[in-house]
Amino acid sequence: MSASTPVFRFAPSPNGELHLGHALSALTGFDMARRLGGRFLLRIEDIDTQRCTEANIASQMEDLAWLGITWEQPVLRQSQHFSIYRKAAERLRAMDLLYPCFATRQDIAAAKRPGTVDPDGAPIYPGLHKFMPAAEVEDRIARGEPFALRLHMDRALELVAARLEGKPLAFTAFDGAGTETAMPARPERWGDTIVMRKDTPASYHLSVVVDDARQGISHVTRGMDLFAATDLHRLLQVLVDLPAPKYHHHRLITDVEGRKLAKSARDTTLASLRQSGITPAEIRAMVGLSEAGSTHKA
Repeated sequence: MSASTPVFRFAPSPNGELHLGHALSALTGFDMARRLGGRFLLRIEDIDTQRCTEANIASQMEDLAWLGITWEQPVLRQSQHFSIYRKAAERLRAMDLLYPCFATRQDIAAAKRPGTVDPDGAPIYPGLHKFMPAAEVEDRIARGEPFALRLHMDRALELVAARLEGKPLAFTAFDGAGTETAMPARPERWGDTIVMRKDTPASYHLSVVVDDARQGISHVTRGMDLFAATDLHRLLQVLVDLPAPKYHHHRLITDVEGRKLAKSARDTTLASLRQSGITPAEIRAMVGLSEAGSTHKA
């Protein structure tokens, strides 16, 4: 295949069973890849080694195969590539864009400013340890205190503005018909986000942009719940000189109360639906994909 061949991916986290929302996401990307003559990859985003299990990985692969989805081998597993994410973080740190933060969630919640939340509804980091003296930072690290590395958003925005030479930070969105639209990216609404977590040597945002680049992903299909995260992904791509895929954010599958489906909702998991006698064709109808290759409703 040529270098211009579209490359799609589905990248679940194996911390639970796949549900109807995952089926919509996986089938949307798989159908688009087939329609465009592209490649389709499966990536296992298991940086949370405490919650992700081998049983869930096997179950998710079984669900996807049952839906009729095929993918290339080998399958990339993020837990096997922590050194690559650390290297990307070191690049950011060398640019003086990261700083250690020892604050707990309770510390942040207690110090949060009213009305300041990020797009996910979490309190925006109030800068508790942003300007901690270097000697104190070194002392706390030497004592073994756990810490995360946060992105200095103001400095990051200044550097990106300089690199883009006045052009706005944006990403390319595409719809089911292939129409492309330039969308503004506003990473500042996330505040000083975590780039390297306390409990794992990576974060979702950093690992996903690194892996999309090294796997040559050209088209990302995912739910609208990750629309705002694309702001951060574009920022990180510019900072560490990574190419930018095009993005398609499909509608979400919700429960009867309008909430996004969760992995804990047993009645919507693909495994339970399969066991009840539901067919892959019926799953397609349930998520609004009437036939194989059709993604116009997503």
